[in-house]
Amino acid sequence: MRVAVVGCSHGELDAMYATIEHINSMENEEPVQLLLCCGDFQCFRNEADVECMACPPKYRSLGVFHEYYTGAKVAPVLTIFIGGNHEASNYLQDLYYGGYVAPNIFYLGCAGVVQVNGLRIAGMSGIYKSHDYTLGHFERYPYDNSTMRSIYHVREYQVYQLGHLKDKAPIDIFLSHDWPRGIEQYGRADLLLRRKPFLRDEIARGEFGSPPGEYLLHTLQPSYWFSGHMHVKFAAIVNHPSLKSTKFLALDKCLPNRDFMQVVNIPAPQKSTTTPTLTMDLEWLAVLRATHHLASADRNRPRVPEEDMTIEQADVEWIQSRLPDGRIDWICPFEQVAATTVGNRQTDALLNLLKLPHVVTTPHVERLAAVADPNSIDIDQEEADPNAIDIDDL
Repeated sequence: MRVAVVGCSHGELDAMYATIEHINSMENEEPVQLLLCCGDFQCFRNEADVECMACPPKYRSLGVFHEYYTGAKVAPVLTIFIGGNHEASNYLQDLYYGGYVAPNIFYLGCAGVVQVNGLRIAGMSGIYKSHDYTLGHFERYPYDNSTMRSIYHVREYQVYQLGHLKDKAPIDIFLSHDWPRGIEQYGRADLLLRRKPFLRDEIARGEFGSPPGEYLLHTLQPSYWFSGHMHVKFAAIVNHPSLKSTKFLALDKCLPNRDFMQVVNIPAPQKSTTTPTLTMDLEWLAVLRATHHLASADRNRPRVPEEDMTIEQADVEWIQSRLPDGRIDWICPFEQVAATTVGNRQTDALLNLLKLPHVVTTPHVERLAAVADPNSIDIDQEEADPNAIDIDDL
């Protein structure tokens, strides 16, 4: 399967899809069928979403995603993305476990795994900050200046869940926003420092990159690992003691004359000459179910256990038995929601499938606007007295 990978999208959907259509016009026999985006996707439906992005106000812009959300435009290829540190955090929080944000555009979740034609794609949203790593997912809308930032910080709980995949089926592709710590040692660090000299001290101290990313890289050993965040192209190959290897690639942000996109040929177990199919990963759903009791919406949450949860084939079969007709398509189709809506039906449907309660998410509710009582009196509005004299006329 020909897969296009983008570093930081920054809301430039039109430019990304135009680039893919140009590539496909040159290679029409083997078109790009899948687009993977490594964060800062910025799926703003409206100005309220824009206000939830952590950045200086002068950089806030609605962009064009809302046209894809309403259906005025349609993504020409299946698009999967993770969150970065500049996002519509309110929208993505309602899709904590992942889901469609628009037709043919899928958010992988705070941490998630899906399959596309048998390709196993895992990912982790956000960036690492040590002071928030062990906290619960306590942030709630409306955000203040602090929670607008902490909401996209990677948590220990996500990493603990993803770590359970190490003894399961191999991961073909892993997506992260920031880079795994130490990855520069496996590529041309000299060329990286020529482009980004300010990284020299961090690299010398061994502090550049994400420690959780480093752990997952060496634990899961995916075939490919793609990242964004640093706005520079960088490639590396990690050879693991298991004799497996991971091809790492970071890409720039979507701007003219920048290395923001790379097309990669990745063997897919299920070939398709038409539209690729996104399906749920049953082993990942079993991990979600087995670890859900550890989820916390409190700021100060207990640390995760040192041992993994026991997940057996019977747990996967239980989930399989819950699927209508055994279908593993995504649990719920995309639908637009009213501006006053809280939660998302896709999240409700997934938790219902797994028989789990809401903990870090909110049930879907459509808030109705208050209806004015025609018999009520507005005490703030005084009726004009026909006998009154306006003293300004005197």
